[in-house]
Amino acid sequence: ATEKYYSIGYGHYGADVKLGMMITESQAESFLTADLATFEKAVVSTGLVLNQNQFDALVSFTYNCGKSNLNKLIANRTLSQIADAMLLYNKSGGKVLNGLKRRRQAERDLFLS
Repeated sequence: ATEKYYSIGYGHYGADVKLGMMITESQAESFLTADLATFEKAVVSTGLVLNQNQFDALVSFTYNCGKSNLNKLIANRTLSQIADAMLLYNKSGGKVLNGLKRRRQAERDLFLS
């Protein structure tokens, strides 16, 4: 595995998640709300002027790929270059995964809509 921690619920990831851990739907929603607030702040802090779909797409991207990859994605790129570069983040452990290809394509489509 290429991951350091486990994930639970709607993709909550971190040292607070243990193997075999069980949570309720309410706890999963609480994790999601807190995680989204963190990733929304990361997108806002870029200073990019975005419409709602662009913002939402970058929040989704950051939720999945992390803040450091958000910073790499946007560095010295125009908005249309950012949209195209999203598609490059489709690998895990160096291998292209179809699920990641689909997710990045969906984020790009949202970004461009």
